[in-house]
Amino acid sequence: MYSATFIFAKKQFDDEFHRLDQTIATAAKSLPGYLGEETWENTGNGLVSNVYYWDSLDNLQALIRHPVHQQAKAAQANWLDGYKVVISEVVRTYGDSRIDHLLAPPPSGATPS
Repeated sequence: MYSATFIFAKKQFDDEFHRLDQTIATAAKSLPGYLGEETWENTGNGLVSNVYYWDSLDNLQALIRHPVHQQAKAAQANWLDGYKVVISEVVRTYGDSRIDHLLAPPPSGATPS
């Protein structure tokens, strides 16, 4: 499994940003290998982090090559005051069962979907 973490500082978002953001989210969800996403905001420094999970690096690359993603990347300076992308291989996940998370292991005895 792989994650792509998109960390950014916001400027002012406009209708074009929201349109592209929604189109990219819809495209990601329609691609093979998409496992889910989550968003975090650090109120201390104002940074936002979108984490997308994929079953393979090849499937993650399909989103990176998507034309709407390329369009948004080319225009990012209109809406962002800086960004960083971190691509990671997830080697394990663990924890207790008190947090329902898209990467949580299945309940004992259940088979993974």
